[in-house]
Amino acid sequence: METPAAAAPAGSLFPSFLLLACGTLVAALLGAAHRLGLFYQLLHKVDKASIRHGGENVAAVLRAHGVRFIFTLVGGHISPLLVACEKLGIRVVDTRHEVTAVFAADAMARLSGTVGVAAVTAGPGLTNTVTAVKNAQMAQSPVLLLGGAASTLLQNRGALQAIDQLSLFRPLCKFCASVRRVRDIVPTLRAAMAAAQSGTPGPVFVELPIDVLYPYFMVQKEMVPAKPRKGLVGRVVSWYLENYLANLFAGAWEPQPEGPLPLDIPQASPQQVQRCVEILSRAKRPLMVLGSQALLTPKSADKLRAAVETLGVPCFLGGMARGLLGRNHPLHIRENRSAALKKADVIVLAGTVCDFRLSYGRVLSHSSKIIIVNRNREDMLLNSDVFWKPQEAVQGDVGSFVLKLVEGLQGQTWAPDWVEELWEADRQKEQTFREKAAMPVAQHLNPVRVLQLVEETLPDDSILVVDGGDFVGTAAHLVQPRGPLRWLDPGAFGTLGVGAGFALGAKLCRPDAEVWCLFGDGAFGYSLIEFDTFVRHKIPVMALVGNDAGWTQISREQVPSLGSNVACGLAYTEYHKAAMGLGARGLLLSRENEDQVVKVLHDAQQQCRDGHPVVVNILIGRTDFRDGSIAV
Repeated sequence: METPAAAAPAGSLFPSFLLLACGTLVAALLGAAHRLGLFYQLLHKVDKASIRHGGENVAAVLRAHGVRFIFTLVGGHISPLLVACEKLGIRVVDTRHEVTAVFAADAMARLSGTVGVAAVTAGPGLTNTVTAVKNAQMAQSPVLLLGGAASTLLQNRGALQAIDQLSLFRPLCKFCASVRRVRDIVPTLRAAMAAAQSGTPGPVFVELPIDVLYPYFMVQKEMVPAKPRKGLVGRVVSWYLENYLANLFAGAWEPQPEGPLPLDIPQASPQQVQRCVEILSRAKRPLMVLGSQALLTPKSADKLRAAVETLGVPCFLGGMARGLLGRNHPLHIRENRSAALKKADVIVLAGTVCDFRLSYGRVLSHSSKIIIVNRNREDMLLNSDVFWKPQEAVQGDVGSFVLKLVEGLQGQTWAPDWVEELWEADRQKEQTFREKAAMPVAQHLNPVRVLQLVEETLPDDSILVVDGGDFVGTAAHLVQPRGPLRWLDPGAFGTLGVGAGFALGAKLCRPDAEVWCLFGDGAFGYSLIEFDTFVRHKIPVMALVGNDAGWTQISREQVPSLGSNVACGLAYTEYHKAAMGLGARGLLLSRENEDQVVKVLHDAQQQCRDGHPVVVNILIGRTDFRDGSIAV
């Protein structure tokens, strides 16, 4: 027998539909009220009489994080935060190009252990920083970039200098955010500062639209028409704008925590450390290569140095690790790295990446046991699927790993003949350098001899900033930093133009140190105008410009390979006179006073001690010192 399905009365569907429609409408209204900030405004009122502004919140967070300097090129979008920083005792240092401001913040971060901070105006102000931000990303420097922006209400409506800035910086930064309400400034900046230093450090970007930085009465004047339009539409628009303004400032000045958030720094596990201890304890010819990541915690540099000395393993030092062991340390091997790596039976790559600098890992022997430690897993395993294989890959902080390694290897020693073998290769190279220094050049001064004299003159308290190609490449073999954190180079990106910014940040961070900048003449073109900055802010640094009238690192390969010097030629420009025109001091070294090199260097030092920035224009000739070097 067939049972017919019970059919619901048609009339009973209507109440259900009505209930669903009403529920949907209520949900939509509640959602709209939430988006408009109506619920928040019930509990958090707006102080319309207050003259406070969002820039004060920015400055308060920076001060709570120990920031002492902010680098900038001024613009109307960011004026409130600069004024607020000045009032709270944060020194505002303005540069002549935005890229210099970020380079200076990068140097500050590398040397101080705090986040370096730069603030630039919207649009072209921000696009001018892209190279420096990318450089900081690849150098793993914790830099906070604050960028102005058009009013939140006028974005995507053709406002002055308004572009999609977040899309531009997301590939470059660990953290990107746009602050939409004044009350969000503090938590957003705290999160950004923590992100910059956690994990693998790097740059972060926070966009600060103009209406979250200026006081209520100024924003109201610009946002809400004095005479609202008549009619229903006019009243709706006026209500919307008034509500938008109220939500922008609601709860703006209520107390919030401003200090640092906890950092997330990866650490090697005890089991990993123990396995590495066992591998290294069986080594006969161990070798360590220390890179910049070992110095990510600058305040631990002295502990790291003591640990490396206790470990007793011969080392190659690169990037920010240069100078870790001081000058002429018996464990520091400087030359013939590729040959040494082929002979070693255990190699510790501490903060070093198998990129172009290690020939993508091809310089590592397949018979060697490789221990690699790095905060970044992707960097740590770069090219390991093609040219090399790690015995032990440790994702963790490099400096603390080395300290733990030493604890596990206490009392371990290695045969002295291994270090002596490496040192013998160094001595042979140094003899070659002396021969190169004695060779005559067709015109001007021999750069090898000049740099040898720089090495002999360089004081123990100096910081070396290097910016250039051929001249700086030669200096890397001849001039030794005197201690930890006393060498600043761009890092893996190989950027030209870092010199002035790095020097600015270094001198402000270490005011008692002599800052010596070694420039190629091509690279110096990026930094020359910043001697105006050094003069205005009374920043005495010394620039040595190796002036050979060309982009020599390029022409050295281009001419023999392709038969043309096109685009590689410069002039023997009188850079010392250009610097004098900017208010700095200028000195010239040429063949006419080649017996006065040391005296001129001492004169430059004295002028720096007297408070003057100095440019020493050194006319140099060409040598074959770097023949065969690769410029790509």
